[in-house]
Amino acid sequence: MELSVESLETPALTKAHLVDLLFEQIGLNKRESKDMVEAFFELISDALVEGEDIKISSFGNFQIRTKAPRPGRNPRTGQAVPIEARRVVTFHASHKLKEQIQGAG
Repeated sequence: MELSVESLETPALTKAHLVDLLFEQIGLNKRESKDMVEAFFELISDALVEGEDIKISSFGNFQIRTKAPRPGRNPRTGQAVPIEARRVVTFHASHKLKEQIQGAG
């Protein structure tokens, strides 16, 4: 089954658009579609908060990375500002996704 996103008016794929696509193309009602999209993103968010990596076959990997503290600079004033250590999410596309993107150009 292949979902089509050609009907999107904006270039961004939002949760609301995903809900509409599930409703239109799979036949779920709006409530089921919304619940499914929310549950999917909640599972991903919860796993990332717990420090787990997310691997979605043929799409890519989401990972939590801890960045060390470092000196920074306020671009407006030029004043030195310390940047604290923090955790960030990184995404690495799979080879299959990269190939699809290259083929679409």
